[in-house]
Amino acid sequence: MARVSERLINSSASGGLFAGQRVITSAIMNQIPDKLYFKIGEVSRVTRIKPYILRYWESEFNIISPDKSRGNQRIYKRKDVELIMYIKTLLYRDKFSLEGAKKKVKEFRKEKDKQLALPFGGKEYMNALKGIKKDLVSIRDMIKA
Repeated sequence: MARVSERLINSSASGGLFAGQRVITSAIMNQIPDKLYFKIGEVSRVTRIKPYILRYWESEFNIISPDKSRGNQRIYKRKDVELIMYIKTLLYRDKFSLEGAKKKVKEFRKEKDKQLALPFGGKEYMNALKGIKKDLVSIRDMIKA
């Protein structure tokens, strides 16, 4: 089985997880079980990162913040696991220092926030949305009939 770090490629070639950054290929994403939540041991097995390192990264990278279960166990979301894989890539494959990886993750967050800020509000947009809504309502009515 090829090492995880050997399967990482540039996003322009794959259309992968992190636009404009080095990304995780779909082959690696398929290695992550199709679940919403993971315990720290599962994350450790999937990412091949020891639990104490995962806990350390939580303190260093404020972006990783697993919830806690009633039994006080860490519960990671899938996006947390994907982010851990990205951080692993930065540190182990791309040979970033811890500070460099933190900067890269911050850049990613800023880029992600920029992409979500879409200016909607002009009359043309509102008219287009009203037209779409009207079309959807007519389709729904046709299906009901």
